[in-house]
Amino acid sequence: MMTQEVGPTNPFGTLVGSLRQHAPSVTRLALDYQRPHDLRRATELLSVEGAQALGGGTDLLVTIREGLARPEQLVDLRGLPGIDTIQRTAGGGVRIGAAAGVAALAADQTIRERFPALAMACDSVGSPALRNMGTIAGSLCQRPRCWYFRSGIPCLKSTGSTCPAVDGQNRHLAILGGGPCHAVHGSDPAVALVALDATLLLEGPQGARSVPIAEFFVLPDPDPRRENVLLPGEFITAIELPHDSSGGRQRYTKVLHRGAWDFALASIAVTRRLDGGVRLVLGGVAPMPWRVNPSVEEDVASAPLADDDLDALADRALYDARPLSDNDYKATLARTLLRDAMAFAAA
Repeated sequence: MMTQEVGPTNPFGTLVGSLRQHAPSVTRLALDYQRPHDLRRATELLSVEGAQALGGGTDLLVTIREGLARPEQLVDLRGLPGIDTIQRTAGGGVRIGAAAGVAALAADQTIRERFPALAMACDSVGSPALRNMGTIAGSLCQRPRCWYFRSGIPCLKSTGSTCPAVDGQNRHLAILGGGPCHAVHGSDPAVALVALDATLLLEGPQGARSVPIAEFFVLPDPDPRRENVLLPGEFITAIELPHDSSGGRQRYTKVLHRGAWDFALASIAVTRRLDGGVRLVLGGVAPMPWRVNPSVEEDVASAPLADDDLDALADRALYDARPLSDNDYKATLARTLLRDAMAFAAA
C-alpha cells in the first residue's frame, strides 16, 4: 500500500495551492494511491469505502479541489491490461478501452473513418491539454455542470434541499429532462456514443455486466445525486461500438459561448446508418445526452423533407422543452441544430 500525501513531490501536489486558497481549513490531504494491474485487484480496491477510480483526473482532481469529492483512496485504472486500447472486434465493431485518451480517439484512423461523429465529438472537447489528459470513461463519468454545485453552494446534489438555480442563475442549465435539479451533463463524446448505440462494459464487486449507453445515464428524478447506474465499487472497463453503427452519414455539431475550450451551450450528434435508420441526440440541454423521440427519427428517415417538414419535426422534437427564466435561447439553438441535422440526415 502506498499512501500519497498532497505535496510538491507527488502527482497531486498541484492541488495544494488551490486547496489552501479555496478551502483554507484544508491544509493537508492524505490519499492512498493504488495502481492495480489486474481487474480482480482493481475491484477489491474500489470496493473499499472512500475509494475512487482515477483515469486522467481532469474532472476528479477539480472536484477534489472544489471540495465536492474527498476520496480516501485513488485507484488508478491506467495500469490494467488493454485499458487504453482501440481495437476492431470480430463482428466488425470497435472496442475502446476505458482509459483510451480523448485525443487518441479523435486521431484514430478507424474511428475517423467508421465512426466520425465520435471523432468529431472528441476533437471538440476542451483544450488540447484536456484532450490529451482526459480518458473516454472519465468524460462519461464527469460530474455535471452547474455554477451553484461547482461553487459549493448547498443544492440538491450536495447538502441542500432545493435547487437555487430555479430562481437564480440558470442561463447554462437544462431545458429538457430537468427537475428537481437542472444541471446539464457536459460530455461531448457521450452525445455521439448514444447516437452510435454504444454498449458499456462494467466491472464491480458483483461481477461483470454490460449496459447500453442509452440506459447508463439517469435523470435527477427521483434521486438528484445520481447521474448514472454505476453501483458502489463499479467502474467502466470498455466501450463497444457495433458494426451496424459504422459508416453512413455522421456528424457532431457544437455551439459554444466562446470559439474554443468551452462546454456546449447546445450540441447534436446525428447518424444515418447504412440500413437507413436515423439517430438524433442533443447535448448541453439536459442532465443526460437527450435522444430525440424515435418517431421524429423515423420521419426523418423517410426523406425527402421540405422546409416546412423540418420546422414541424424540430418543434415536435422539442415538445417537452421547459426552459427556465434565463435559458430560453437554448431552445432556439437546439431547434436550429435539429433542423440542420435533419436536413443533413435526409440529404
